[in-house]
Amino acid sequence: MPRANIHDLLAFVAVAREGSFTRAAARLGVSQSALSHAIRGLEERLGLRLLARTTRKVAPTEAGERLLRTAAPRLDEIEKDLAALSELRDKPAGTIRITAGEHAAETLLWPAVARLLAEYPDIKVEIIIDYGLTDIVAERYDAGVRLGEQIAKDMIAVRIGPDMRMAVVGAPSYFAKQPRPRTPQDLAGHNCINLRLPTLGGLYAWEFEKGARELRVHVEGQLVFNNIALRLRAALAGLGLAYMPEDQVRPYLADGRLIRVLADWCPPFPGYHLYYPSRRQLTPAFALLVDALRARR
Repeated sequence: MPRANIHDLLAFVAVAREGSFTRAAARLGVSQSALSHAIRGLEERLGLRLLARTTRKVAPTEAGERLLRTAAPRLDEIEKDLAALSELRDKPAGTIRITAGEHAAETLLWPAVARLLAEYPDIKVEIIIDYGLTDIVAERYDAGVRLGEQIAKDMIAVRIGPDMRMAVVGAPSYFAKQPRPRTPQDLAGHNCINLRLPTLGGLYAWEFEKGARELRVHVEGQLVFNNIALRLRAALAGLGLAYMPEDQVRPYLADGRLIRVLADWCPPFPGYHLYYPSRRQLTPAFALLVDALRARR
């Protein structure tokens, strides 16, 4: 294939991975029509149909799957090698893509990234909020942030946060009408504020532990959210009990706007880790981010 057609190959890989011309065009920074033209030209030169298009999605054909398996890893390696050349510049540069949950992104990633970008204007960072256990290799992330116990064994994990605790909290106005639960089973009689996991779609079961006993309680209530901020606001408004990271509610416990219950059922657990593939070649930009996150501990 002529070297000039490498752009068409990059276009194909982007569309095949995204399953959408719209998302692929946004990622590459080109128009959808230009992307469609590139794919059409590649298919004509190969004499093969690479993508099956429907009204809802775009998926690789058998030939497209084969091309994706062979070409995509090579293009990824070229991209990483080019990024690594930034160490020859006076200042580190490049884009870092990270997946993390909302809490980790707000409390750990954002403070470190804000400091890093102010000092290194040629570095770009993309943070994607995702509660699922994302395959960072398949989704082309440089790294992910998850709790230590959730990280696959074949990944390098760097601890970037302290141990954590969860807290069950409610407003004084709520407890003026309801008795305080003494065991996790008592939550069955309470109006609880649920968390729906955006990636998996299910409701998060509240996790408790005391001694050798471990419980996962599926609670019920009038409200369901998929983020931290609205659960906190609902709890402060007296609309139910919330299960929150302790650091997020500590100020409200201190000033009496929230009351904690079941504290003896919420022991500490391993905090957040940054993880990335063991075979990944660290670019100077990524190494700076790792150092910035380590400094947060």
